[in-house]
Amino acid sequence: MTSDAVQLAPAASPVRSARRFAGGRLLPLWALLGALLAGLLLIKLTGVPMKDALSAFWDGVGGSAYALVGSVTRGVPLALVGLGFILAERANLTNVGGEGQICMGGMFATAASLSWGAGRLPGPLAFVFPLLVGTLAGALWGALAGVLKARRGSNEVITTLLLTFIAVQLVYGSVQSVHFLRQPMTDSATLPESLEIPERTQLPVLTGGSGLPLHVGIVIEILAAVGVAVLLGRSAIGLELRAVGLNETASRRAGLRVERLVIGALAGSGALGGLAGAIMIQGDQHYLTSGFSSGFGFDGLVVGLLARGSATAVVLFALLFGCLRSGGMSMEMSASVPSAIVVICQGVMVVAMATAAAFSRRRAA
Repeated sequence: MTSDAVQLAPAASPVRSARRFAGGRLLPLWALLGALLAGLLLIKLTGVPMKDALSAFWDGVGGSAYALVGSVTRGVPLALVGLGFILAERANLTNVGGEGQICMGGMFATAASLSWGAGRLPGPLAFVFPLLVGTLAGALWGALAGVLKARRGSNEVITTLLLTFIAVQLVYGSVQSVHFLRQPMTDSATLPESLEIPERTQLPVLTGGSGLPLHVGIVIEILAAVGVAVLLGRSAIGLELRAVGLNETASRRAGLRVERLVIGALAGSGALGGLAGAIMIQGDQHYLTSGFSSGFGFDGLVVGLLARGSATAVVLFALLFGCLRSGGMSMEMSASVPSAIVVICQGVMVVAMATAAAFSRRRAA
């Protein structure tokens, strides 16, 4: 009987491995399919013909070269925030402050472009300098949460979220006052927004004279994804972050500088969020408004959650969510389908992922 059991064990192993793969690696796919089905059901309930809604969605996503470029560029800040999320997650930290870090990055990139002489710098420095300033602003905003976590034991979920509210109000105040970034008020109809940043500080486009707004932000996104993947998977820092995430007490006893790693992880995560904000201003919008971040930080958080620690998955999910944003806006304008359906689909994906992951852990236990 013992011999038979030994002989049968290898045959059962591939089955268990296949089940683990289907239940683990394919979790994002199941979540995506469930969200799509929920979205189709909600569209049906609105009474809008399905053909009209899907046609409008496709027109917004890739119905033209301009629409396709718009979908791709909308995925850039989502990917950067998602990359920042998985960077912090490696140390078992949850950065939910991507929206605030975007706000800080965009605000300081605007200030560097308009008030700090970036437009007078030679060559590429004209647009690189505001990018660096925005990145640094996001890094400092993330590091503040890191210091509170490492030195005071504050929960980083709470601190990053509260810092987001502060950052949103700072942007609001900066565009409300002419002493900061608001454009000169010529009459009562002057909008509370900044002047357009100089052309030399705007991100160069990759499509020449075609008029398509595909800028170098997509290149920066790819380089950032490669950098995060290498950092987490092939560097000593990535190994140390994993050790801290698995067991902080053991990491301290092993001689790791846990406080420095915690602060560095949240600072790096914030830096990517700040870079996303700078790219949104310099690549897409070209002026600062109080609502310029448009929820990209929270959508980027969802991208990071779905990616499950993979930089490649972050880029793919960011592209998906960029398409969802574009398609949702097109459905609302062309077919009168509420764009809130897209937000509901995103929520369904997160709930499905969390439920399936919890179920998998329970079965494993």
